[in-house]
Amino acid sequence: MKFGGTSVGSAERIAEAANLVVKSVNEGHEVVVVTSAMSGVTNKLIAAAENAVKGHWHVSVRDELYEPHRNSAHLLIRDDAGRRRDALNAMLKHVEQFETLCKGLTMIRELSPRTLDAISGIGEMLCAPLLSGAIATQGKTSTPLEATELIVTNNQFGQAEPQMEKTRAKTRSRLLPMLEAGEIPVITGFIGANEDGVTTTLGRGGSDYSASILGAALDADEIWIWTDVDGVMSANPSEVPEARTLREISYSEAAEMAYYGAKVLHYKTILPAYKQNIPVRILNTFNPTNAGTRVSVEGRPSARGVKAVTSIRNVSLISISGKGMQGIPGIAAKTFDTVAEEKANVLMIMQASSENNICFVVNSNEANRVVNALRESLAVDLFQGHIEDISADDSIAIVAVVGDKMKGTTGISAKVFGAMGESQINVIAISQGSSEVNISLIVAEKDAAKAVLAIHQAFELHKPSSE
Repeated sequence: MKFGGTSVGSAERIAEAANLVVKSVNEGHEVVVVTSAMSGVTNKLIAAAENAVKGHWHVSVRDELYEPHRNSAHLLIRDDAGRRRDALNAMLKHVEQFETLCKGLTMIRELSPRTLDAISGIGEMLCAPLLSGAIATQGKTSTPLEATELIVTNNQFGQAEPQMEKTRAKTRSRLLPMLEAGEIPVITGFIGANEDGVTTTLGRGGSDYSASILGAALDADEIWIWTDVDGVMSANPSEVPEARTLREISYSEAAEMAYYGAKVLHYKTILPAYKQNIPVRILNTFNPTNAGTRVSVEGRPSARGVKAVTSIRNVSLISISGKGMQGIPGIAAKTFDTVAEEKANVLMIMQASSENNICFVVNSNEANRVVNALRESLAVDLFQGHIEDISADDSIAIVAVVGDKMKGTTGISAKVFGAMGESQINVIAISQGSSEVNISLIVAEKDAAKAVLAIHQAFELHKPSSE
């Protein structure tokens, strides 16, 4: 069971999370818990680090971090057998570590990815003793653990990837004896450690990923992601009021939806579970009787073909164009080598058979850096006139149409583009992989919500289907 930030956002919510854990244990399940930081804490930690680099640090920042956790400890944890004292001491140690790091930043005036990981993962370290203590107060044996002792990662600070064989060995040797003894481990999400024991993070939203990594390492029966919505929906309800919760989706559908903007699930979460064929459930701590969404291999394909529509904003379309590009080898290779060197994430790629244009989409905060790097690496081609222009368009959005049964079903594209035509929405570019699970469109950002609504209505996704 993984609990997100809003699910542990206050003493009341942590108590409810503890109730859900204890209820499941009483029903005969062995439960491993993964916790996020309390809602808003990670942002505060990062902001404090960024301010410290500018020379702005005050002890009140530390107090603002510690006090809500200290108050929650007094509300949640009975002070028998020194349990509350131990939790407070553990939290104070991490707050002092945070203060030391920030004071150091005020002197060196540089925030490295390694230091940022050390700071941004402290919120989970503060929350784990609270949730563990709340479980123990209900009469169960529970121990807070830091994922740095379990999840072994590479050295890519900020976006670390697990080394699964080493993680599996550490996780099983530490957690299986605890489970056999009736203990409930409460583990920090979001963080791991490289082989030297240095703290790394798995990327924002990475606590879901932590749960999937640990679940796969333990060969869990299921992985439950507790959040603040009833599951994965057919569209963003702020764009489509009649959007509904999908009861079952496949791993491939979940991965596509998470990658293309469905924020309820971290897009990397699916992979470890998929490799071990472990179902993932998305559940709502604010509505725990709701069945939520189950992610599985089969996923109950929808008779309509399309299962959901989603969108991504704050993206930019980068275009490399020139009539002289045709037949010139190496331009695409140089382009994407440069993008890789800039560590930019490419969301879509398009190229016409005329070879006069290569387009791809990156996050808007990376666009200027990528364009400048491309102009440098392709300077000779620009000088020789093979390439005429390298530009970025920040006024676009991606709309993604997702469904396993789209594959081999005729008429899907016709209905999608018919909906665009009826709504008078111009489609700037199109991308579809050979898997046929996803059709991605680029439209003007101002048209994105209208496009999602039009497609949702065209396929009548508001109506229950076979899934």
